[in-house]
Amino acid sequence: MSEVSSNYRVKSLKLFVILIALSLMLSCASHSPAPVLDRSKTIANRPKTHVVIPGDTLFSIAWRYGLKYEILAKHNRISPPYVIRPAQVIRLDIAGVKVSAAGKQQAAKRAVGVSSLSKDSDKKPGLTTKNTNNRQENKTVKKANTTNKTQTWAAPQWRWPAAGPLLSSFQGSNALNKGIDLGGKLGEPVLAAASGQVVYSGNGLRGYGKLLIVKHNEIFLSAYAHNDRLLVKEGDFVKVGQRIADMGSSGTDRVKLHFEIRRDGTPVDPLKFLPRR
Repeated sequence: MSEVSSNYRVKSLKLFVILIALSLMLSCASHSPAPVLDRSKTIANRPKTHVVIPGDTLFSIAWRYGLKYEILAKHNRISPPYVIRPAQVIRLDIAGVKVSAAGKQQAAKRAVGVSSLSKDSDKKPGLTTKNTNNRQENKTVKKANTTNKTQTWAAPQWRWPAAGPLLSSFQGSNALNKGIDLGGKLGEPVLAAASGQVVYSGNGLRGYGKLLIVKHNEIFLSAYAHNDRLLVKEGDFVKVGQRIADMGSSGTDRVKLHFEIRRDGTPVDPLKFLPRR
């Protein structure tokens, strides 16, 4: 009987140890849940190409895959005003592609509406022109270009796009929520957070519902999702504070505004740019 009792105690002890180990494993799993990430836009999981469908724009494609539209255009040899057509194949394998300094300079001129250099500066110097004048002229051109670049790359003066409460915050550029969510009632105004040009107006991006994307300069874009009604169209210029949409619940389960800011194609925390309430 003692031998049987001893074996029983050994087996009971082993079972007890196993149960404790399982309990610890379950406890760790419950306190450290795996983060829910949207990996569709990472380089490893991004498709190599995208076939254009009706309603797509270069800006919306870049937005979908978390890319800077300038680089996407350069990689596919698409020139301004970035016209694309249905069934066109857009290459997305652009890791390591950079925009040249000359390209950035040209983009800067377009963004601030700077006219080209005067005809006199484009002419070749005549025999009577002194080298000192040429050097002075070059200094003037360089100074103008530096000023344009500074103006273009400056962050816009942001304002809140809606008056409702903050429902959810930014969770990181690789997380599911790449912006903030603001509450409100159906039909309440959605306002332009900064002045710019509408580069996308539609419902072709899955998960965003009726969406507006506004380009503010060559660096910053903003997005306004889940609208009930869009009040502006692609190509329109909007002013900060202008009503551009009516709040709704398209593409989501409740009335709210999903708002994003992207810098060089990468989502950033809007709360770091918006003024304090």
